[in-house]
Amino acid sequence: MGVEVSRLSNGLTVATETLPHLESVAMGVWVKSGSRNEQENEHGIAHLLEHMAFKGTGKRSALKIATDIEDVGGEINAATSVETTAFFARVLRDDLPLAIDILADILTDSKFDPLELEREQNVILQEIGAAHDTPDDAIFDRFTETAFRHQAIGRSILGTPETVKSFTSAQLHSFLERQYGADRMVVVAAGGLRHDEFVREVEARLGSFRDKAETAMPRYSHYVGGDYRETRELMDTQIILGFEGRAYHVRDFYASQVLSMILGGGMSSRLFQEVREQRGLCYAIYAFHWGFSDTGIFGVHAATGQADIAELVPVILNELQKAGQHIGQDELDRARAQYRAGLMMSRESPASRASQIARQLLLYGRPIETEELMERLAGLTVERLADLSARLFSSKPTVAALGPVGKLAPFETIRDALATPGTVPQKLAV
Repeated sequence: MGVEVSRLSNGLTVATETLPHLESVAMGVWVKSGSRNEQENEHGIAHLLEHMAFKGTGKRSALKIATDIEDVGGEINAATSVETTAFFARVLRDDLPLAIDILADILTDSKFDPLELEREQNVILQEIGAAHDTPDDAIFDRFTETAFRHQAIGRSILGTPETVKSFTSAQLHSFLERQYGADRMVVVAAGGLRHDEFVREVEARLGSFRDKAETAMPRYSHYVGGDYRETRELMDTQIILGFEGRAYHVRDFYASQVLSMILGGGMSSRLFQEVREQRGLCYAIYAFHWGFSDTGIFGVHAATGQADIAELVPVILNELQKAGQHIGQDELDRARAQYRAGLMMSRESPASRASQIARQLLLYGRPIETEELMERLAGLTVERLADLSARLFSSKPTVAALGPVGKLAPFETIRDALATPGTVPQKLAV
């Protein structure tokens, strides 16, 4: 039946995809406000707000929020990312009005009780500690901090113990009122529902929500790159090698996604075959590309023993350089098939469908049909991917390493081993 979109009088966008064969509905409210919307003294407040939304409203205690949704067998949760915060639920179709009511309640009438706040601050402090003690989590925080130095987009979503402990109920209310407006929100549902009925329910509960957020969108971010190394007593060295990526809106975004799959998107990828299968230098290695609204980042992540790190990095660099010289048609076809299969498989989940529609509405202002995505993928050529590789891997690198890092080549050596405009790459011994 396709995606149907309506806009309420206050500007709130409401979208649905009806799947009549399903008995359940996945729905949520997505807000175009995440960790990069924070001021420097607010580091971690977006994530804390997401936690506190479930800790009581004017008519529901924290326990009642949980029991109301679970009494009907439903699920409720939330998530904070760099650019968005989402509150979502999944219920049987007859219980959809209840799910809408609960999510609207926590967005319009959360109390942010000081005692609940103190308890949840302690929970997040434990979460921060757990992330620090998990090397393959910590390395990504250090990586983004280095790539986007001194910018909100590069800071950890969790915040720091000092900032998290400093927040008050008044600051949470202020952040919500400044950042959450109908102009930055979408309400999306997918599953066994009727669009007109859903719109009426949302209108009744969120139709009077403030029409505009009070603060401007965050300033433009810029990739910086650089070097971070932290020595820890670990069995493996965690390492990420990264470069400036592409934003969602630019021509090379989908090409960058496909390139990451060719280089490190599966067992047949170049990096997995060369690094893991042919040389046995690590257990797992993969490439990734993250797009944001105004920038992006491309990276390769691996973990290897201290004895192998000196060989690992030159092998990775060599594979990146080879991608700028040639990419095979069979590799492109395989990556396209992987991308398409992942997209189609995700569409079998109503929660994934709702999330995808919400992201498209927030980023592009409209839902994008699967056929349009397939057309964009079909337009990619091996020549274009090779050209992208040559340009992508000539940006200033970001190197982040955690563990026994003593045998890792100096940053300048890694940088000089990559071609930059007007220079010739220096061969790094393999």
